[in-house]
This record gives sequence, structure tokens and C-alpha cells, in this order.
Amino acid sequence: NNMAKNIRVFSDLDLNFTLNPVTHDVTRRYDEDAVKAALKNLILTSNYERPFHSEIGSPIKKLMFEPATPMLGAMLKRAIKDLIDAYEPRVNVVDINAVVDPDESSINVAIEFTIVNTTAPITLELTLERTR
Repeated sequence: NNMAKNIRVFSDLDLNFTLNPVTHDVTRRYDEDAVKAALKNLILTSNYERPFHSEIGSPIKKLMFEPATPMLGAMLKRAIKDLIDAYEPRVNVVDINAVVDPDESSINVAIEFTIVNTTAPITLELTLERTR
């Protein structure tokens, strides 16, 4: 009794719209790359930026203007976790780390997660700019 494994493959369009050199179609991103790109887009999208989906978005851009106190890291971690839990069912968050740069111009975020039905941890690192 050899049961076939249920393997999910996730794909998203590459939002840079790079063309596949062979087929000249828009390139698709698979699995880890697709999920990382989706997470990055989710985190960097403010509410009302997406037409017809004003509910999708995060308060993260607003938080970038908060004073760089120890609370800021905790608030960012909570906001990112809530966002992923609400809008990215492919991801299980393992850990989130947010560190404000000493010059306070940016915040380095590391999100460790697994993709549903997998066990290998993946880390997405982002630098959020604190520009006015």
C-alpha cells in the first residue's frame, strides 16, 4: 500500500513581471520564493492601498513613525504576527525579531516561519526604512 504524498506547490505571479526567457510568459514563483514575496508584499502594504481589498494591509508603515522605544519592537512583532495569522494561511510563524538600528533610521525584521505541511524553517529578513 504505497500512498502518494500530498505535496502542495504554491505559486504567485512575480510582481516584477520578469518574462520567462523561453516562453515569454510572466515568470511564476514557487514555494519558498512565492511565500516570501507574498509576506513581503503583505507587510509593506498599508490599508486601502489595494483596490477592492481595503481590509488587507498593515499598520506597520504607521508604526515606523513611532518613537524608537523598546515598545516599538514589541508593537511591530505583534502587528506582523496578527497580519500573517489573518491573511497568510500558508504560513506558521515560529518567531519574529524586530531590531531598531542604532541611528534609528531603519528597523531590521527577521520572520522565521514554516510553510504549512512542511517542517523546514525559513527566514525572511526585511529592512523597514523610517523615512518621513
